[in-house]
Amino acid sequence: MHTTRRRSTTTPSRRALPGRSIARGLAVLVVPAALALGLAACVPDSAPAPSATVSEAPTPTETPTPTPTAVAGALNPEGTAADNKAFFDSTNQALIAANPAAGGVDFTSNLRTNGFDIAAMQVTPDITTVGVAADSIQFSVRWGADCLIGQYGHGVYTSSVMPALGTGSCLVGQTRAIDW
Repeated sequence: MHTTRRRSTTTPSRRALPGRSIARGLAVLVVPAALALGLAACVPDSAPAPSATVSEAPTPTETPTPTPTAVAGALNPEGTAADNKAFFDSTNQALIAANPAAGGVDFTSNLRTNGFDIAAMQVTPDITTVGVAADSIQFSVRWGADCLIGQYGHGVYTSSVMPALGTGSCLVGQTRAIDW
């Protein structure tokens, strides 16, 4: 005859391991002590002594506002796109310093003011097809067989000199008419 042992349906109680209860006890003591020490490090050692002298308020000085045309260098009409990249960058960076929220009209107008040919420019829209501000815009100036291409978005400006596309344009995708 075969007898089977019946298993208990109640769960056995967990036995506390000796090392575990010591670790829990230490954690209860060490964690609050570490927190207290950490917070104590945030409090200054002593309060500053009150000053007996009275100082006059500084007189405000007027900060000059940079102008978009305050750029380094000059346009070199006989030079290559690479020769004019530093001036292109300087022109765009001066605009950004004066107007961090500059858009396509601002960039192309400022480039034209500094001697670049508006007829050779392209610019991407400032507003997306769903009606929100574009994350970044691109603008370009065709210079012979090459293009000066700038991009501005999230406060970051980058540029490059690239060969013109087979279509004769500089930018891929939808651009807007420059009618200003």
